[in-house]
Amino acid sequence: MHPPEPILRIKPGHVQPVWAGHPWVYAQAVQDLRGGAVAGDLVRVEDPRGNFLGRGFYSPKSAIPVRLLTRDPDVAVDAAFFRARIGAALRRREDLGLEGAATDGYRLVHSEGDGLPGLIVDRFADVLVVQLLTVGMKTREAQLLGLLQDVVRPRAIVDRTPESAARLEGFEARGGVVRGDFDGVLAFRERGLAYRLPPELAQKTGFYFDQRGLRARVEELCRGPSGRRVLDAYSYVGSFAMAAARGGARHVDAVDESALAVEVGATLAVENGLAASISYAKNDARNALRDAHGAYSLVVCDPPRLAPSRASRDQALQAYAKLAQLATSAVEPGGKLIFCSCSAAVDLHALTRALALGAQRSNTSAVVLERHFQGADHPVGAAFPEGLYLKALIAEIGPR
Repeated sequence: MHPPEPILRIKPGHVQPVWAGHPWVYAQAVQDLRGGAVAGDLVRVEDPRGNFLGRGFYSPKSAIPVRLLTRDPDVAVDAAFFRARIGAALRRREDLGLEGAATDGYRLVHSEGDGLPGLIVDRFADVLVVQLLTVGMKTREAQLLGLLQDVVRPRAIVDRTPESAARLEGFEARGGVVRGDFDGVLAFRERGLAYRLPPELAQKTGFYFDQRGLRARVEELCRGPSGRRVLDAYSYVGSFAMAAARGGARHVDAVDESALAVEVGATLAVENGLAASISYAKNDARNALRDAHGAYSLVVCDPPRLAPSRASRDQALQAYAKLAQLATSAVEPGGKLIFCSCSAAVDLHALTRALALGAQRSNTSAVVLERHFQGADHPVGAAFPEGLYLKALIAEIGPR
């Protein structure tokens, strides 16, 4: 006989979000835990009356001790379960038409969005990069890697679990190549542009797939007989810069604090035949915005995450407003600003307010024309607003 399943019960007053579909059980919502669960164990989640709400892995050191995997009491969370979820995620991308001759890099598994909270898998052509973000997923690492190998058939699987996430969950990040043959270079294509990223570039899994749709929009905005002068602030390897140049921008300045990112970006521009239109510089993006004095007809301002948690939200909003002040002052009258946030704690309303405050301080006006979010390979459950972490505003900047 199997031992009884550990049971975690939720306090009265905290059941509604979980019942409605939210996948997280917060620490402050826990009434008690019965059955002697240890880190990584599968636990049964119930309401105060003992009604079944779901099952998930137990993370005792986390502010989110359970992230639900299933709400079906008859479903076993075993190898067949994970195989089915990984296969469904792959079919979802195929149905979306993400992969083809022009694009073979995208997010394959997006944690809660694909019913596998704590697991991120990005596909770089024939190499998979994984992040195991909960102790429950880490405990099942060998099983998950084996299933990914069977279902996807990659040449190699690389672990890029952030040390910070592993530390919060109470395990040690492994890192490096965990399966197959890999030389360290992530080579892939996106919308026909070729990328080769060295292992030293370790932003997220190596690339920001979530902005694919906005990069395509930037390319469209740069089409026209006159061409635009564009600033790609926080450019990383210049994906927005290359999109703008291919679209017909007259000139693009790509700025990033990382010397390596700037060097790689310049090489990619050459390899994609776009170097004549792009200048790369190692610089603080805020300085580049401050020194622009309205010289650009299009500015892309896509900073790193400024609010890593709810506790840092208020401070981050002040930083976004200051950044918006610099960014709006860098745009010529009638030009456009693309203002982004990848902080889940900053919603669309808060980002829009920060833009309005920044425009007021720079004595400009900002009229929002479009709103953009993470791409379709980063799905979000309807009851999980925290999953919609990426927001972008396209605004026309004019005199006040």
